[in-house]
Amino acid sequence: MRYFFSLLALTLASFASAEQMIDTGEYIVHYSALSTENVPAPVASAYGITRSKNQGMVNITVLRKTEDGVNEHVEAKVAAAARNLSGQRRTIDFELVTEQDANYYIGTFRVANEEHLTFTVEVVLPGEADPLEFTFSQKFYTD
Repeated sequence: MRYFFSLLALTLASFASAEQMIDTGEYIVHYSALSTENVPAPVASAYGITRSKNQGMVNITVLRKTEDGVNEHVEAKVAAAARNLSGQRRTIDFELVTEQDANYYIGTFRVANEEHLTFTVEVVLPGEADPLEFTFSQKFYTD
């Protein structure tokens, strides 16, 4: 299984146009959005992800910085919604995928061709009362 999620992580990294992350000083939150059609079939099958050009996916990973530089995955509370240019809002439900010492939050949603979505994300970090809030945008192509 580790092989499959490592492959997924590499896939996500290869489709990110630039490193997408928030550095709070103590934590690093990585995030990305892509079409599930780009997820390799064995990875999608192993994690129950439907591969489709009309299905998008958000991946969020939360790491705590350590003194030795080997950041550790931590659990957090993750919530997100996407809004298209017409103002239509979609709530994204996340599933926590845990593999050995790694945690990933995966959420899927429907997309249309050339749909531009703005994601609003809230992450409640361990020991923090107020959520970390951020937005990012992604355009999806289905044709």
